[in-house]
Amino acid sequence: MKAFSLFLLACALCISSFAQNGYAINITMKPYKNEYVYLGYHYGKIKALADSVKLDANSKGVFKGKEKLQGGIYFVVSPSKQILFELLIDKQQNFSISADSTTPDKAVFTNSPDNTLFQTYSQTLNKIGVEMNTLRNNLAKANSKADSAKIQDEWQKANGRMQAYRSDVEAKNPNSFLAALLRSMKEPKIPEASKMPGGKYDSLYAYNFYKSHYWDGVSFADERLIRTPEQIFEGKLNKYYENLVPPVSDSIIKEVDKMLDATNGNKEMFKYLLTHFIQDYINPKYMGLDAVYVHLFEKYINNNPKVDWFTDKYQKYMSDRAYSLMANLIGLPAQDLLMTDTSGKVQTLYEVKADYTVICFWDPTCSHCKEMVPKLDSMYQNKWKKEGVKIFGVMVDGGKAAWLNYIRENNLKDWIHAYETDEQKDEVSKAGKPSYKQLYDVFQTPVLYLLDKDKRIIAKKLSYDQVEEVLQLKLKKQ
Repeated sequence: MKAFSLFLLACALCISSFAQNGYAINITMKPYKNEYVYLGYHYGKIKALADSVKLDANSKGVFKGKEKLQGGIYFVVSPSKQILFELLIDKQQNFSISADSTTPDKAVFTNSPDNTLFQTYSQTLNKIGVEMNTLRNNLAKANSKADSAKIQDEWQKANGRMQAYRSDVEAKNPNSFLAALLRSMKEPKIPEASKMPGGKYDSLYAYNFYKSHYWDGVSFADERLIRTPEQIFEGKLNKYYENLVPPVSDSIIKEVDKMLDATNGNKEMFKYLLTHFIQDYINPKYMGLDAVYVHLFEKYINNNPKVDWFTDKYQKYMSDRAYSLMANLIGLPAQDLLMTDTSGKVQTLYEVKADYTVICFWDPTCSHCKEMVPKLDSMYQNKWKKEGVKIFGVMVDGGKAAWLNYIRENNLKDWIHAYETDEQKDEVSKAGKPSYKQLYDVFQTPVLYLLDKDKRIIAKKLSYDQVEEVLQLKLKKQ
């Protein structure tokens, strides 16, 4: 009997140890028996598993670990990998859940005030949400303006109740995780603008106010926010950079630096944001924004032992990518090209005298090049030539014979056609210099660059018709 008592005491001490230093979440999940259920978490648009447990014959099990779970919105997953319900994980990680898969929204939480509050909140919002959806459907079926007005009024009242309830929950539970979530999801309310001197209104007032107050409810040192569904934090982050920050590298750099600094040493939030920005700008949507990635690499990644979460393979990719972009950012002088033309004469880029120079990196055997080059030449012969443009065509691959044959068959006259001979390539290599492919980030063809008269990069990696658009904008400004 004494031995059995000691065994029970040891079990109690073990559970207590998990509670203090790790986590212990007892779960009863009917009707599953002798099957695995899972504990997962949100990470923006990603869903990941944190733990699993095999339930016993009484549908009971314990999610447990020696280290605490990182705070966030988690979820319980069925044996068939279906999400059953969500729960909050914060400081208190020793609690119990009793639930049935047929009514997962009625899960009962014991010793978890955060989840009791979260469940009540979710149930209340769902109830109001059902009412609002019904009103929305009724509005679509309304037979008169009077009916529509009445339904719209009822919908506004329901929406008002929802907002009031959210505010009430936040006010009564200011230090709860749920309150932090509600604050982070708030949209700025724009007050009425005041007239400027002279009686006019500032046309940018609403934008400036909204942008400056967009993050009022968010602490960038609160890492719990990154383990939430996409619409809570990641979606808010994307909306900010897509809709509120001008798509100009200097503007974006200022914002990302400010945001990373605001993490105040929180490694998880810093890791999340830096990784997010790298993924967005290492191959950006818009021309010129690769300067953001180069900035991130130079300031935060290169030779920084604290950035240790990337694999060796990805570290190398980031490094290679940065060095492939550094020499060809918009506004920089283009690197000189020392090549050989069709007659065997040496040609250099900086010897080309023109108001504008288009560099065309191409391959005579590339299907995209075969489609694009004749169109580019037509634009050049019929328009660009008269506007002071010259084309410096660089054969990247495909072989000299195929190159010469393509030039001849397609009558590509008045271009400066050139390629790098094996001897020239060896000289570059022996001198320890980067290849032109790295200097111009040419790893596929065709690639077009537009340079000004001083050989500064105006535009790059555009289609020939996009180059034409940029060129015409430049010509209009002259």
